[in-house]
Amino acid sequence: MDSGLTGKVILITGASGGIGTATARLLAGEGARLVLHAHRRLEAAEALAGELPSETLAVAADLRREEAVDGLFQQALGRFGQLDGLVANAGIWPEAPAPVETMELARWNEVLATNLTSVFLCARAFFRHLARRRPPEASVVLVGSTAALFGEADHCEYAAAKAGLTHGLTLSLKNEIVRHSPGGRVNAVCPGWTRTPMAEAGLAEREAVAGVLQTRPLQRVARAGDVAAAVAFLLSPRLAGHVSGAILPVAGGMEGRLLHRRDQVDPERA
Repeated sequence: MDSGLTGKVILITGASGGIGTATARLLAGEGARLVLHAHRRLEAAEALAGELPSETLAVAADLRREEAVDGLFQQALGRFGQLDGLVANAGIWPEAPAPVETMELARWNEVLATNLTSVFLCARAFFRHLARRRPPEASVVLVGSTAALFGEADHCEYAAAKAGLTHGLTLSLKNEIVRHSPGGRVNAVCPGWTRTPMAEAGLAEREAVAGVLQTRPLQRVARAGDVAAAVAFLLSPRLAGHVSGAILPVAGGMEGRLLHRRDQVDPERA
């Protein structure tokens, strides 16, 4: 099925990570032209760009800084002249647990700046571009987390940032984007545990995987490609042209409760 993404210019933040890389590969296969953002791993983004069949630009930027975000968009527009879509995927997950009573303010600020403020800055720059260009359609997909839906004990800063992204930004910006693009849409995906380098440590232990499987009917941990497919669907003006404000979990039907006893799950099959 034709997704209608051929020739579209899509900016993917955090493109050197697992979900970002899978999304880039899928969108390139659909004929989209890509801007691949990286922060500290520009070499990985450049290597990926060299592998893809579509026209691609790799750019390094610290998305927590206004001037860096503005520079990223200037480079993208200098190369392609337009942007049709934004995938706000960049983010961090502090591995060490931190109950709220022991969490340091520096950690809270770092996660909020990286996972939420950076998305605001990218969305603002994208909307400013739309206000100047006024295209008939445009699309934004924000990458949240099931932590936004169910919370995450010992990681309240991560859950708060992702909840602000999915519920605050998604549901507000869907109403603003149409001021600049009549067919403009804003949606979010909320991955659960997904086999990516960022989640590798958390999924390294058999019992940790078993705990994940006990909360979902589908007995498999997501792969990056599962999330990428949902992102591509929401970006597509043909497949999701009347979908805006959706918050789509990609987590095997995960619920905030146990669905299986421990003896009913097999972490080796996940």
